[in-house]
Amino acid sequence: MKPKLFAALLPALLAACGTGAAVTADPATPAAAPRADSAAALDRVIAGNWRTPEFVARDSWRHPEQTLSFFGIRPDMTVVEIAPGGGWYMEILAPYLRDQGRYVGAIVDPATVAPERREAAERSRRALAERQPASAFDRATIHGYDPKAPRFGPDASADAVLTFRNVHNWLSAGNAPAMFEGFHRVLKPGGVLGVVEHRAGRALPADDRSGYVAEEAVIALAEAAGFRLDARSEINANPADTKDHPNGVWTLPPTNRHDDGDAAKYRAIGESDRMTLRFVKD
Repeated sequence: MKPKLFAALLPALLAACGTGAAVTADPATPAAAPRADSAAALDRVIAGNWRTPEFVARDSWRHPEQTLSFFGIRPDMTVVEIAPGGGWYMEILAPYLRDQGRYVGAIVDPATVAPERREAAERSRRALAERQPASAFDRATIHGYDPKAPRFGPDASADAVLTFRNVHNWLSAGNAPAMFEGFHRVLKPGGVLGVVEHRAGRALPADDRSGYVAEEAVIALAEAAGFRLDARSEINANPADTKDHPNGVWTLPPTNRHDDGDAAKYRAIGESDRMTLRFVKD
């Protein structure tokens, strides 16, 4: 779908109540039952002593073992992680894929953005460079892309594309359709797109800046790019999240953009309610 056409349809997509039949997967059920050795390897990586302690403390909210198993990630895959940020999932994926597969962190090419945005674009590159002296990360690579015309590698070269809590940024920037089209292009037939995103409780206007996104809006974006919704899971759900916070999702941990007196309140809620969606390129 062309960007102009998508922009015209976006309000309807955001307000959509559904996009057809959807499969709800048991949180413990992966796309395909992983081999015992793959599951054991993932457990060992998650327990790795190279992981940042502050990252490990968030495992109970981000559920890396369940999430990656649900997406069907195996150690022999080529996996592209979109916008890895400070490297939370990179610390797991790069070592897991090192010997049999390939980890690619896709970041905005600093040369393609305005000077005031280049620091953010360089963050993931530095995060990997700081880890690469360790052998667990020595084969991981960074791929720079232009957000106006995103390409994430050679066509049909990846087994999986993963993105964690980024869709709201692309919607705000107006390049979400192009991003999903790029995901579709880089994936092999049968490849998986795994999306985790802050979940709104209702349809939201196109100019919303809360950080939450309607689940059906994400599905509409993916389907417009040619994906099929394969399954959705409640692995990363948090029913305590009321989604009406003064500073949106950033009010909650780990950002904690709130008054000091409200710390206990938001600590009790925990991190945001999140959708977990698995799409397939047929």
